Amino acid sequence: MKRTLKRGAEDAAALRTAMKGFGTDEKVIIAVLANRSSAQRQAIAGAFKTAYGKDLVSDLKSELGGNLENVVVSLMFERIQFLAHSLRYAMKGAGTEESVLIEIICTATNDEIHRIKAAYSAMFQRDLEKDIESETSGHFRRLLISLLQCRRAENAPVDMGHVTADVQGLIEAGVGQWGTDESKFNEVLVNRSFGHLYAVFKQYAQTTSSDILRTIDHEMSGSTKKGFKAVVYSVVDRPGFFAERLYDAMHGAGTDDESLIRIIVSRCEVDTVEIKQAFMAKYQKTLDKMIGDECSGDYKRILIDLINN
Repeated sequence: MKRTLKRGAEDAAALRTAMKGFGTDEKVIIAVLANRSSAQRQAIAGAFKTAYGKDLVSDLKSELGGNLENVVVSLMFERIQFLAHSLRYAMKGAGTEESVLIEIICTATNDEIHRIKAAYSAMFQRDLEKDIESETSGHFRRLLISLLQCRRAENAPVDMGHVTADVQGLIEAGVGQWGTDESKFNEVLVNRSFGHLYAVFKQYAQTTSSDILRTIDHEMSGSTKKGFKAVVYSVVDRPGFFAERLYDAMHGAGTDDESLIRIIVSRCEVDTVEIKQAFMAKYQKTLDKMIGDECSGDYKRILIDLINN
């Protein structure tokens, strides 16, 4: 504990020096904040306020700008708070960024959703479920609201009889009829354990000579399709889902800096090793290299540091 407090005080002093006087030493700020855990950054913020009577985040905002400021300020949130903040930002103002709702809610565990809902309420004095009800519609809204109930049987044993019944139900709800019964997909994909769903998807592919992702692509559209696919990816290849999101954020004309920052900050202490491996396997290019090619300056350096620490 004493060592942690001492380290926090030392880091706070280093940041104060980097921002004091004429000019700002961005390299020091990156070296400190990109190489500390979320808990350590919270300790640094506390030590900074104790030593200097100032809010670290306010000082960082006043000294930095652009994408570097966005990354650094994002890092100063605890992870769950950052996810809650991202959801609020996605629904605030004109229009809703449905891709952000999918990215966060459709890939989260029961525990993460419980904590995100609590953080959202504490930070904004608003109810996440009510906000999603007002900002989305149709089968997409039903999927998100169902996931927010946190009823997935995460640790339930796999019963192959139940698996077979779910496979048949999904076939009848999709390729086995004219039109699609999205409610059946919702029932199965939201409530069953990941182990159960993995067995369902495997048997589904053997039974139909196709796979569940292809069925969803063919039977659904828009955000509903993207949401169900994100749930499937969470079962079969969550790192691959985020690798694809990162690639899409950098590929083509311009870079979606907001998505790039959000994904890297939210996953940097979770599964970046696996995401980098999935990225290389999918695109035959390292994530570091693509960030290096598509970003610039200190913004590039801090992102690369984050995925490598």
